[in-house]
Amino acid sequence: MKQLVCLLLFSISFTTVKAQQLFIPNGTIIFEKKVNLQRRYADSGFPDESKERMKKYNITHWELSFDPSKSIFRPVKKEEDAEDISFFGISDTPENELYADYQQDKRLLKKKIWGDEYLLTDTIPKLDWKIMHEVRNIAGYECRKAIGVMNDSVYVVAFYTDEILLKGGPEGFSGLPGMILGLAIPRYYSTWFASKVSPYTAESLAIHPPSKGKKTDTAKEMNKLIEIFTRYDLPQKQKPEEVKKRLYGFVL
Repeated sequence: MKQLVCLLLFSISFTTVKAQQLFIPNGTIIFEKKVNLQRRYADSGFPDESKERMKKYNITHWELSFDPSKSIFRPVKKEEDAEDISFFGISDTPENELYADYQQDKRLLKKKIWGDEYLLTDTIPKLDWKIMHEVRNIAGYECRKAIGVMNDSVYVVAFYTDEILLKGGPEGFSGLPGMILGLAIPRYYSTWFASKVSPYTAESLAIHPPSKGKKTDTAKEMNKLIEIFTRYDLPQKQKPEEVKKRLYGFVL
């Protein structure tokens, strides 16, 4: 009887340790972002010669650091990353950062516009996801497929794992029962896939919001940013809500 009790206690202890090892509360994830530039700018009006000289893919690398309630998504500079490619004041070279506090339902985006850095704050956007049956292995984790729609008509394909506790992901996408390790937006010809997941045993990482940049908390500050952002737009006047959607868009 005593041996049976000991065996049961050992089994419970082993199961608890295994569960603690299985679910990841803190860590960092490296993502590779891949954009098909030739398809993205196919109808942009650029001369055919310019589009032919353009690289087919722009590949950049990003790091998502997270704890049970917060995350920060920022670029990782690598030698093989593409050179600076800029169109209409928006650079394809990674510089922006996105901080999210899921308990407060708030996020802060540091975004570079026409050479200046701005700090944009808002609530975390919500998507209606439909979870599918398809499963895919990404960076050693079994991930389930989900499909969502943003901005009423843009389809998003995501793959998430419930082995990472934070319900977040790259580019500010969230709302699934775990961490998003794979993401694709066909209309933007863009994909994000995790290449490495590094768990941490520390209770909390040093995750802080970006602080360097011009604030846009007041209506005056926001109106000034909208004027700067749309300075070289086509003559037709866009509503402030439409401009804000572009400024605060999911894709950095």
